Amino acid sequence: MFAGVAAATAALFRVDPYRDHLPDDVREAGPATVGALLGLATVAGEFPNSFVKRRLRIAPGGHRGGPAGVAIATVDQADFVLAAWLLLAPVHRLSVREAATAFAMVAAVHVPISLVGYLVGARDTPI
Repeated sequence: MFAGVAAATAALFRVDPYRDHLPDDVREAGPATVGALLGLATVAGEFPNSFVKRRLRIAPGGHRGGPAGVAIATVDQADFVLAAWLLLAPVHRLSVREAATAFAMVAAVHVPISLVGYLVGARDTPI
């Protein structure tokens, strides 16, 4: 996960329209720093949610049914955003609104992708 995020960050930094829309402080930090922080956030973001799921006796990759299960699964899809909010702070401070928007966007994109993965047999569960 770390390497993929770091590589994607490096690749995106090479795309002028993408880089031009980054906040100045993020652009100045450079792809290595931003990629490392985002990669670390991707890994670290899994820990709290995994801890809670194990306490609830939810198997790795599994989820509970019902509204609570959907809520946990949705948080599980975007948990790295919360870690990125904290870990990117030395480079760029996201506002609460920016973090909430990023969380909602990641969840909104990740959930349908997970469903497609389930439909094509790449995942064992739809969410």
